[in-house]
Parts: sequence; C-alpha cells; structure tokens
Amino acid sequence: MRSSNLYERFSRTFREHPSLSRSFLAVFVLSGGGLVAYSVANSAKYDDVGNQKKKVVVLGTGWAGTSFLRNLKNPMYDVQVISPRNYFAFTPLLPSVTVGTVEARSVVEPIRNIVKKNKVNINFCEAECFKIDEKNKKVYCRSTKDEKEEFLVDYDYLVVAMGARVNTFNTPGVEENCLYLKEVEDAQKIRRKVIDCFEKASLPNVSDDERKRMLQFVVVGGGPTGVEFAAELHDFVSEDLVELYPSVKNFVKISLLEATDHILNMFDKRITSFAEEKFYRDGIDLKTGSMVVKVSDKEISTKEIKTGKMSTIPYGMAVWSTGIATRPVVLDFMKEIGQANRRVLATDEWLRVEGTNNIYALGDCATINQRRVMEDISSIFEKADKDQSGTLTVKEFQETVDDICDRYPQVQLYLKNKNMSSLVDLLKESKGDGDAVKEVNVDEFKSALSQVDSQVKNLPATAQVAAQQGSYLADCFNRMDKCEKRPEGPIRFRESGRHRFRPFRYKHLGQFAPLGGEQTAAQLPGDWVSIGHSSQWLWYSVYASKQVSWRTRSLVVSDWMRRFIFGRDSSQI
Repeated sequence: MRSSNLYERFSRTFREHPSLSRSFLAVFVLSGGGLVAYSVANSAKYDDVGNQKKKVVVLGTGWAGTSFLRNLKNPMYDVQVISPRNYFAFTPLLPSVTVGTVEARSVVEPIRNIVKKNKVNINFCEAECFKIDEKNKKVYCRSTKDEKEEFLVDYDYLVVAMGARVNTFNTPGVEENCLYLKEVEDAQKIRRKVIDCFEKASLPNVSDDERKRMLQFVVVGGGPTGVEFAAELHDFVSEDLVELYPSVKNFVKISLLEATDHILNMFDKRITSFAEEKFYRDGIDLKTGSMVVKVSDKEISTKEIKTGKMSTIPYGMAVWSTGIATRPVVLDFMKEIGQANRRVLATDEWLRVEGTNNIYALGDCATINQRRVMEDISSIFEKADKDQSGTLTVKEFQETVDDICDRYPQVQLYLKNKNMSSLVDLLKESKGDGDAVKEVNVDEFKSALSQVDSQVKNLPATAQVAAQQGSYLADCFNRMDKCEKRPEGPIRFRESGRHRFRPFRYKHLGQFAPLGGEQTAAQLPGDWVSIGHSSQWLWYSVYASKQVSWRTRSLVVSDWMRRFIFGRDSSQI
C-alpha cells in the first residue's frame, strides 16, 4: 500500500511539473554500438488552446533552410533546427572573401539572430545528422563538439536542406592537394594560402623556378564560382600584391581549366565570349577543353579532350570548383527509400521526397522529378471528357487547360517555343485543319502533346532556386490546415479532388558573373544582357539588398568602401 501511494505521489508530481519531468528524462538506448541520448526536443509542445504542436525538424542552415525558417509564420509548429554550423552564409560573396574584398564575418549571420524574431517556436542544435530513419520518424545526430555525444530527435515533418559536397569525380589527388570554395572556412583557407605563396616566394634562398611554381595559381572549373574567383584573384594581385611584393610580381600566373569548350556555359553566348576575351586581355591563362586527370602535391596533370594530349602544370595553389555531389547521409537515406539508382534525392513538384509522406527536400541536396504529360495522357483525356463521348470538344478542353498548364509547366514552355498562345492552337496544328478543329479523339490528343515533355529541365543548383523553394515550402506549411479543407492546387488527374497546393514554380530573376576590373556581366529576364561598369553597380545594389540582416548589409557595404579607399587587406589572418 505504501509503495502504491509513493508511486501515485511520484506520478502526480511529474504531471503537475512538466519541466521537472523533462529535466529528469535521460533515457539511453543502444544504437550502432554507441549510446544515444534522447534530446529534450522530443518533449511535446502545446499551443494556447491545448492542441499538440506538429514537430518540424529542419536539417541545414543554408539558403533553403534559412529561407524556410524566415518565412514560417504559423505558430502551430514546434521547430527544431539541426546544422553543423550555427550561422547562415551569403555564399555568392565567398570569392570576395578569398582576397579580402569582403571580410568573412560580414557575410555570415548567426542563425539564432535570424529566428529569434519569429513568432514560431524555433530551437537550434549545433550538430550533424548522420542517419535519417524514415520508418520511425527519427533523425540520428552527433554533436560537432564531441563526436561521442549522439542523440535522437523525433519529427512529424522533416525538411532536408543539407546542401551538397564538392564533386571531385574521383580524380586522384584532389582531396589531398586542392582547396575548395564552398564554405566560409574554405574562403579563409584560400586567403591564407595566397599570402603564404607570396611570402614563401619572397624568401632570398628560393630559386626562380620554385618561385614560378609557387606563384602559379590554378582554378579548376569554368562555372560562375571558378570564373569569379579567378577574376577576384587577378584584381587582388594586380591592384594590391604587386605593390607589396615587387620582387616576385613577374612570376605570378593565373590559369583557369575547363573541360568543356567554353566557360560560363549556363550564360548567354554574348557573356561567354566577353568573359573569355577579357580573361585573355588580362593575362589569365584560359585552357578550355582540358580535363584534369591527376593532382599531385606540386603538379596538375591534364588531358586535352579533342586530341588526348597529356600535359602537366606546376602550381603553388589549386582551387577545385567543378560541381556538387550528394552527401553520404543523403545517399544512405536514398537507399532506404528506394532511390539508390539516382544521383540526387528526387522530390515531386511540391518538394515532397518521392516514396515518403512527411519528408521534404530542397536546395542542392534534391531535384524536382517533374511529372511527364505522357505518363498521364489517358487520365487527362478521361478527366476532360466530361460527357464520356470519347472525344474532346474545344469547350471541354478549355475547361481543363489551366489545370494542365499548372500541373505540367513544360506545356507552357513548349507553347512559348512554338509561338503559340494556347493548347487549342497546338491541337489545330496537330490536326492540320486550321480553324476548323472542333473536337479530337484520344489518339489525336496524344499526338498533339507527344513532344511537350521535351521541355522538361532540371533546375540549376543555385542560391536563387534554394531560397525560392524555402519560401514556397514555408508558405505551404503556413496554410496547411486551410488548404486541407479547401485545396488550391490543380485537379488530380489520376484520382479525385484537387492537390492541396499549387506546385512549386521557379521564377528566374537573373544572374551575375563578376569578371574583375569593376566589370560584371548580367543576364536578366527577357533575354536582357548587360556587360560593363554599370552592371557592376547593379551587382553591388542587388547583393547588398539580398543580405539577411541590416547588420550584414552595413558590414558588406562598409567593406566595399574600405577597399575603394585603402585597398584589400593582405594580412595572413
């Protein structure tokens, strides 16, 4: 009897004091041979009216994850953020950080500063997720401060925004000898290495051949990051370092290697041509059609794609910037959910991971697997044929046009390329009847849309895409309950009803390519291309406005002003 009373008093105490129960909770379970502690984040949270909040776990604080957190406004969620870095970094300015044009602290904002003004309950853990358990709705995490400290976090919704790692294409020697330019720490390493090369080359006992090798800077990859870094490095050397190191200035050489025929392949050809010509004028050694096959501690071995000729380039510093690859934890997760044969995590048009119900992925770690029209062509025809006559009238077809274009964006792209105003024009062209078309059967309908899927394209792995995806997903979470009751999306052609939300649509706002010498190439919507000093000032304006806080905005602008007045800082710190 006494033991029963003790138990009741003990239980009542913990029911009346939830905080005491959370503090007392220290349950350990075996996992993978190590001890895993349940995090306090696993305790349930409730809103003002007593409803249990949905637990959202966000993995990553990059462009996608931070955009999601900034735009999430619905207080019905309890959010746990897990990332190995406790800040957001404005990555487009990393090439400027490598040469001291902008300081590292000017482009980062602590994630706690970003979320503290949000009305949603958001907690942060500086840790790394090493396993996603989709069946049990758990993520396994490891502290970045102590690798032995591991814990589990439960979730109702999981947002995977972990970004990607550098793709070395398994080239021998890259990991051991090359520097990357993906994180703030990478930019700081490059900055120290550049100054280190100049300081070593200035020592009196160094031979001219060794000086020439030390001051040979090689950039591998002709994409936006590699091109911008090469331009920034050239400006740093020609405007600042040649005055500080006059005895070795004639030994400096910058080389840019690109495996394809041109640099900046994703830009307009006018920009590509201008960039290549400018690099030639500036003395940057541009080697296109040259693939790196091996990197040693002092030489880079290359092969010309067209001729197969092998050659070597001595170097003092090599920066590898050739693309991205999937992180190991995401690869393991892909195997678990049946996506092992893919290169990157696949989602549907609503950013939900295919094969799951409550996991979303966005940013560089995922790609949208756009549904093909021809996969649903029979279902589309049946849904549009409301009178079940076996043929589609123009009126019936027009009633579903908006849903078709909303569900399959490649339709609009195809019509644009064909200079057509509507799908009705496409049907007319397919039948060859001019304005006489009144109805079509299923075979004619399939024939008209047979080439539409040729316009399906994957979105680029850029900060702009990731930020828009984060904002879109946050908007979906904000209106989750409302859209459950009143769906806003297109018709479900294979099922009844409508989709809850409209699919994600990327809106391209333009892209920049700084080319050095206060000249930038800008490619904006509407096929508008601008190159020169005016575009540089546009670049300054846009990048300043896109900072996530007034603190970083003021720091970046002041760094630019300092550089104009005093030059770049060459301190080796």
